[in-house]
Amino acid sequence: MEEKPQFKWGVVLVSCIAIFIIVLDSSAMNVAISAVVVDLHTDLSTIQALIAIYALTMASLMLAGSKLQDVLGRKKTFFIGVIVYGIGTTTATLSINVFMLLIGWSLLEGIGAALMLPATTTMVSAAYEGKDRLTAFGIWGGIAALGAAIGPLYGGALTSFATWRLIFAFELLGVLAVIVMRSYLRESKPRLAWRDIDLGGVVLSVIALFSLVFGILLLGSPQYWQLVPLFIVVGLIVFAAFLLWQRRRISHDAEPLLDISMLKNRLYVLGNAASAIQQIAFAGVLFILPVFLLQVTRVSAFMTGVALLPLSVAIFVLSLTGGRLSSIVRPKVVILVAFLISAAGAYLLSNVFSQSTQIVDIIPGTVIFGLGVGLLLSQLTNLTMSAVRKDQEIDASGFLNTAKNLGYSVGTALVGAILLVGIFNGLVAGISTSTLVSNGTTQAQIQQNLYAYAQNMQTSAPPSIPQNLIPEAQRIVDSTISSAMHLTFVSLALILLLGFVIVLFLPRQAK
Repeated sequence: MEEKPQFKWGVVLVSCIAIFIIVLDSSAMNVAISAVVVDLHTDLSTIQALIAIYALTMASLMLAGSKLQDVLGRKKTFFIGVIVYGIGTTTATLSINVFMLLIGWSLLEGIGAALMLPATTTMVSAAYEGKDRLTAFGIWGGIAALGAAIGPLYGGALTSFATWRLIFAFELLGVLAVIVMRSYLRESKPRLAWRDIDLGGVVLSVIALFSLVFGILLLGSPQYWQLVPLFIVVGLIVFAAFLLWQRRRISHDAEPLLDISMLKNRLYVLGNAASAIQQIAFAGVLFILPVFLLQVTRVSAFMTGVALLPLSVAIFVLSLTGGRLSSIVRPKVVILVAFLISAAGAYLLSNVFSQSTQIVDIIPGTVIFGLGVGLLLSQLTNLTMSAVRKDQEIDASGFLNTAKNLGYSVGTALVGAILLVGIFNGLVAGISTSTLVSNGTTQAQIQQNLYAYAQNMQTSAPPSIPQNLIPEAQRIVDSTISSAMHLTFVSLALILLLGFVIVLFLPRQAK
């Protein structure tokens, strides 16, 4: 009996549904911060940590998730990830406290995504060639961008008109859709046994990445600043040990977790670095803009999503259409221009924040930033993956997705920490010229109280502040957040310029 022809774009369709639900909830939850703080009796730093740990769990297990494709096959690995992700999103939907949300969202969803994401990259890479491959990766990147970019509007609508829990509940529809369309996918032949899995490499990579990101997260808690260098140094040392361990595995003809010979490929290494920097900036913007809009402008979660819609549209359009530019202009040139555009957008945004800022004020900067990010998403994945051999694609996609998710995690942690440090330090100036300090309290106590007030997203009264002084306390916090936003977006512009410098060193023949 003749086999029924497969829909040409079936593989990319299933892959796009999977990546869409993976990236959707982290950006959607950004606008639900205030609601989660109230419902689960938590604070801004905790939600920041949950978002960072979600991306970090993916990054930490991405290499292992990639290697499992060689043991189980791409399709089976992908669908185990789908099931774990479905369990995680169900748990997150039913969360009654922060710990349950951590288990369901940050850990189980993160583990599921670590199995799914590398498989989507290798499935798309293996299913298409030439122009079809470029188109498929363009669609793949565009849908990923769409999920991250429309998340705020989707999350804002559900949070304002129903509950933030539906953000997770509706993802189950995507899980079911992937299961229904599983016939579009073809299984790959396993080439490794379970005993070939490099457990030592998995442990070392997880410890290294968690140490680095946890150290950055601690920057947002001044009382723990002395621990920051310790965690970062430990992370770097363990990462060096991971690379040495991989070299030892290779020299003893054992299967490594990562084919580190790829790290000698300048195009591949710099492509990963550029992807990570783009994700740092993107994650940072998606985290701190809702914080400002919810706290200072005091708009609803839905209107926060509406405010970010121009950014969403700009990213989506350019990520889908920008790939065509590579047939006219060398990708390296497109990427250089994209970093400059996104840096310009970030710098423009740095000057619009004040207590009187309106939604319309942020639109020009967010659109310019979004155009740059969209162009980057349209080029970087295909360019980076084109640098490796066919037999290296699984390892290459695992490391690339690790770099991207590590960038997203670091972006949430680092950019959020810059904002929180700016708020903490900025409160000193505001309090010193205020009438808040009385005989019974010191300036340091008032600073700590107002910092806690900002951490609680101003959802409750400032601690130990008399009722008649609450308006002044609110004004000081709003002013301090506005100033901290300026500092943070200048930092983002500099980070993006670092990406521009890195791309300058791409080989001239990068195609």
